[in-house]
Amino acid sequence: MSKELINHVMIAPCGMNCELCIGHLRKKKPCGGCFKIDDENKPNVCRTCSIVNCEYLAKTNSGFCYECQNYPCQRLKNLDKRYRTKYGMSMIENLIFIKENGIKMFVELEEKKWKCEKCGSILSVHKDNCLNCDYKYR
Repeated sequence: MSKELINHVMIAPCGMNCELCIGHLRKKKPCGGCFKIDDENKPNVCRTCSIVNCEYLAKTNSGFCYECQNYPCQRLKNLDKRYRTKYGMSMIENLIFIKENGIKMFVELEEKKWKCEKCGSILSVHKDNCLNCDYKYR
């Protein structure tokens, strides 16, 4: 059974696609993503995220870090480095793409990029195997 398509409101200010997060994809008590503030299933590290709670981010029109006067801040650079190293994904590259091409095109490409070839489920950036059918994609 395939998961629903990626929703644009699940793209975090830092460029993370929350639909790909293992916390969101888990079967029991899935996290609702960065924008669901009252989500009791959200890990504490996400609730206190300095990027989502950034005072400068609140002043942007887009709601994305690329529009911030401090872009890219050290917190974003550190997060980007960790995700590039561990998971082969860059938040900063995602933000550049969104800025240049729009959120709609980004979401369309994410749906193709992170779709399991075998069962059609959305893949997790944090795992090497599909959570639905165990297909190894990395």
